[in-house]
Amino acid sequence: MAWEYSEKTKQLFIDAVHGKPGTHLGEIEDPDGLGEHGSIACGDAMRFTFRVERDPNDPLKDVITDARYLTFGCTSAIAASEALCAIIEKGHYTPIEALKITNQDIVDFLEGLPSQKIHCSVMGAEALEAAVFNWAQRRGVDLRELGVDIHADEQEEGRVVCKCFSLTEPYLRRKIEELNLRTIPEITGALKAGGACMSCHHTPGGLQDLLDDVWGKDLMRLPILTNNAMPADVEVPGAPETAELPPGISPYQFNKQVEGVIEHYARPTLHKDGGDVEIVDIKGALVYCRFTGACAGCHAAAQTLKLLVEGPLKEHVDERIRVIQV
Repeated sequence: MAWEYSEKTKQLFIDAVHGKPGTHLGEIEDPDGLGEHGSIACGDAMRFTFRVERDPNDPLKDVITDARYLTFGCTSAIAASEALCAIIEKGHYTPIEALKITNQDIVDFLEGLPSQKIHCSVMGAEALEAAVFNWAQRRGVDLRELGVDIHADEQEEGRVVCKCFSLTEPYLRRKIEELNLRTIPEITGALKAGGACMSCHHTPGGLQDLLDDVWGKDLMRLPILTNNAMPADVEVPGAPETAELPPGISPYQFNKQVEGVIEHYARPTLHKDGGDVEIVDIKGALVYCRFTGACAGCHAAAQTLKLLVEGPLKEHVDERIRVIQV
């Protein structure tokens, strides 16, 4: 499916891939700071390098004079990497000052990103942190003494929650709080966690358990919005796969909840691309759908249906739901 990028995002991407003067795609030889984030095997990875003008007496007065990136990823990943370098170049930051740059600063510089692409801005901010840590080691700067914690031990010491993207529990807990992530789709959009096999969604110690633990289980009961019914609090049980309806709910109530989630979560994104999704039939927990408009016949329809339609339904109605394309 096509993503709706800002004109600035598209222009930054085009300028970068064509090597326009003033862009930053590349790598600094023998850099003063080097950091990496992501995994090429999982679709997005970034190597960020920078050079500083060294202060002869105080490394804390080093100033970043050049920043470069090598990014494997989509339009937004490259544009976000370019934005990070442009922000640093314009700000004349010391490495410590550069840590103040957040993923939201990158999103704002790009004049917005689709919610499903926020992880690209997070990737840049995390690679920057790793590069500053590397600079600090080279220059003998004790970041902890300065009260700076860039979480260098998270990957080594943390339990891996999302195996597809090798994301650990300490990292996920921190980003859930920092980015105010309240649902599994929000975690996937910001961090990619749970976006591949989805087995970490509701497994013990998985994403939903982390959300419940960080925010409190009662606060994670999300209202299901429908057109003709009052909101109803629904929890996602970890039940086995079945075509039967969830217990304690009538077919009418179940159907309305399915319609409400699709209306609230799937249709707004599809409408941006000139498409829509139609519910053809609901039999037990099996929801039969077809795409219409610009999304009909899309080569990525199966993946879109799973992530954009089935994912929210499993998250907000019942884990046993299966969406079938017709």
